Amino acid sequence: MALAFDEFGRPFIILREQEKKSRLRGLDAQKANIAAGKAVARILRTSLGPKGMDKMLQSPDGDVTITNDGATILEQMDVDNQIAKLMVELSRSQDYEIGDGTTGVVVMAGSLLEQAEKLLERGIHPIRIAEGYELASRIAFDHLEHISHKFEFSATNIEPLVQTCMTTLSSKIVNRCKRTLAEIAVKAVLAVADLERKDVNLDLIKVEGKVGGKLEDTELVYGIIVDKDMSHPQMPKRIEDAKIAILTCPFEPPKPKTKHKVDIDTVEKFQTLREQEQKYFDEMVQKCKDVGATLVICQWGFDDEANHLLMHRNLPAVRWVGGVELELIAIATGGRIVPRFQELSPEKLGKAGLVREKSFGTTKDRMLYIEQCANSRAVTIFIRGGNKMMIEETKRSLHDALCVARNLIRNNSIVYGGGSAEISCSVAVEAAADRYPGVEQYAIRSFADSLDAIPLALAENSGLSPIDTLTAVKSQQVKESNPHCGIDCNDVGTNDMKEQNVFETLIGKQQQILLATQVVKMILKIDDVISPSDY
Repeated sequence: MALAFDEFGRPFIILREQEKKSRLRGLDAQKANIAAGKAVARILRTSLGPKGMDKMLQSPDGDVTITNDGATILEQMDVDNQIAKLMVELSRSQDYEIGDGTTGVVVMAGSLLEQAEKLLERGIHPIRIAEGYELASRIAFDHLEHISHKFEFSATNIEPLVQTCMTTLSSKIVNRCKRTLAEIAVKAVLAVADLERKDVNLDLIKVEGKVGGKLEDTELVYGIIVDKDMSHPQMPKRIEDAKIAILTCPFEPPKPKTKHKVDIDTVEKFQTLREQEQKYFDEMVQKCKDVGATLVICQWGFDDEANHLLMHRNLPAVRWVGGVELELIAIATGGRIVPRFQELSPEKLGKAGLVREKSFGTTKDRMLYIEQCANSRAVTIFIRGGNKMMIEETKRSLHDALCVARNLIRNNSIVYGGGSAEISCSVAVEAAADRYPGVEQYAIRSFADSLDAIPLALAENSGLSPIDTLTAVKSQQVKESNPHCGIDCNDVGTNDMKEQNVFETLIGKQQQILLATQVVKMILKIDDVISPSDY
């Protein structure tokens, strides 16, 4: 390091770069990477399953999040290590694709890395381990297909869907009223689902929350809830058979684009200017009345003048409604969003059976319910809860449940939960290992061992002795050749997950195994880590 001066006499430091770079090579690099991956998995291990613990995360600006959702925990954690960032991306991709199982996928990747470390110490080449893992994940993937069940449901018989959503919600903080929340989630998804195309657009389901009340007050509204109230306190609070004009133009006199100034030197000129403005407002309000609108929803604000006129003409109005909400209102009521007053016409109005304003508790909080819409393809789930964190966590839990219901509509195969699917796969992979000559056999066996990590973590979090419980369940599965035996986390007294009604989606489980294996293969292939120097 040397000090030098530039032509202005300012000092600067010259660093010799290459010497300062820290490098990890060969086995050291792999071990460091594996340690980083395991560290992330260890954090999430305790929050797996119905008895899993929650994590409390504080962001740099002091916001506190309490959550059980793997993807959220990792998103909020400040991770510096590059390999740990891979684990964060892993849970994020599980969240985007499936929506559920974000904790399990990281725990699984961590245990695969742990097993790989043992193999590396034996001197097996990392590429051979990666190939063995790839073979094993194929076996497990096919075996899941083999033990899965098709699940018949219809718009009238939604019980199977509700049971599966209840399994998802049982590991969350909201598990005391999981039945009601699961039913709400399923009904919401079925309301917006296109069953012929087997497709669900989750954007049509709006999740709103309001602090206060209790969790049991959460309701599903077949319509839209807007967190706004009428623009004038004397406007009617309840409108039946509403015809809604949805506007994105402000109730204001037009402003020229250029800069200008108006000289007013007499009272008469001021009067004419004011009358001109009033005429503008009059025309605007009259246009809305002429097309038959009984409610105006506007994206921008109004002047007090316009507000007063609207009030006098008995035309209730709502102002400052966000763009996303406007779109949802337009979808729900079958209206069109109108950008100019000149383009208003009766066929562009939306229709709703009932628009009402509802106030909560002793506060001034009011919300607008738009219900009994012409097109009920947009629904709102309205969450109540004791505090803000509870509502945020309920939103995340409901998002998982909605995703599970959507996945079941797309592909109605299920496997049984409680670690039973993993144990069954582990047995199948172990049995298949003998068919492979060569070093891959070791890796396939290790894969079978690491599949046991999820049932082990479930047993540990439930306060059972992990190894005894796992071996008992495994031997029961092999003895009875019944792939539905899992860890009895809730202490019901039976290991059969079919009787306990613990279901998981097949595509979710398959995705977990494939994603975890891919990430582990990627980590194992790194043999040189070059990081820039720390000054």
